[in-house]
Amino acid sequence: MNRRKKWYIAGIGGVLGLVLISGVLLAAAWYSLSGPEGQYFDSAGVRIHYIDEGQGVPVVLVHGFAVPAHLQWRKPGLIAALAKDYRVIAPDNRGHGRSDKPHDPGQYGVQMAEDVVRLMDHLHLDKAHVVGYSMGGFITLKLVTLHPERLLSAAVCGAGWLQPTEENRALSEAVARALEAGTGFGPLLSRLGLPDRPMTFRKRAMLYFFMTFFHDPLALAAVSRGGEELNVTEAELRANTVPVLTIIGSEDGLLPEAEALTGVMANHQLVVLEGKNHNTTSGSKPFLGDLQTFLATHTTGESQ
Repeated sequence: MNRRKKWYIAGIGGVLGLVLISGVLLAAAWYSLSGPEGQYFDSAGVRIHYIDEGQGVPVVLVHGFAVPAHLQWRKPGLIAALAKDYRVIAPDNRGHGRSDKPHDPGQYGVQMAEDVVRLMDHLHLDKAHVVGYSMGGFITLKLVTLHPERLLSAAVCGAGWLQPTEENRALSEAVARALEAGTGFGPLLSRLGLPDRPMTFRKRAMLYFFMTFFHDPLALAAVSRGGEELNVTEAELRANTVPVLTIIGSEDGLLPEAEALTGVMANHQLVVLEGKNHNTTSGSKPFLGDLQTFLATHTTGESQ
C-alpha cells in the first residue's frame, strides 16, 4: 500500500472518529439537559412528555420558558424532595424538552394551561396541587381562573399579574425575533432583571448548540407570541377561590408583577426571598421550604 493511500485511509478514519465522538458528546449533552425519558400522552393532537414519580396527593410542576422539566425541577432536587410525600408529575410544556414543538403561536397560550388539565384527565386525577415557575407561573395563574375546581392549591412563582400593555406585547415580539435571528435571550434577560453581557466565542458556541440541538427556536418564538392568551383580568383575580402562593426573589425583574397580585387577588400569599433573582430562586432551600409548608397546609384531609 503506497503512502498516499495510507494517508487517505487514515484521514477517513479520523473523520469517522470525529463524527462518532461528536455523536456521543451530543447524546450525552442531550441526556444531561433533558434527563431520562418518562411517559407520553396525546393532548389534543400534541404529544406531551411527562415525569411521574412518588405516591400520594398529586403535585403538578409546570416549568419556565426554555427550561424543561428536568432542568427546572429534577436537577435542583425538587422532584426528589417532593416525591417523598407526594405524587409528583412534571410535564415538558409543548414547545419544550421531549414534547412536540408546533410553530403556530395559536398552539400555545391557553392550550398550555389546558395541557395540565388534559394530563390530569389522562392520569384520572380529579384534583391536584399545581406549582409553576416563571412562564409556568403564568400558566398556573391562567389555570386558576379557568379550572379552579381542579386545583387543591396553586403556587404562582417567579411570576405575577402581567397587564396586556403595548410594552408587554412589544417584549413578546422582541423575544420571538431574537430567537428567530439566533441572537439569544437578550430581551427576556433584560425584562427579568438578569445581565445580558456581550457573549464570548465560547458562549456563542454554547448558545448555538443549546438552540440548535436541544431547542427549536421557531417553536420558542411561537411560545412567546402566544403568551398574551395567558393574561387574566382583575375581576378573575378578585373572584379567586383557590389558595395561591407566590414565591419570588427580591432581585427578580418580575417582582412588581408579583406584588400587583397582593390586594387584588383573593386567597393570595406573597413571599419575597431576599437577595434571590429570577435564576436563583426556584432551586434554593428557602423556596423548597416555603413550598413544602404551603402544600402541607392545603393537603390535610386530601387523598390521592
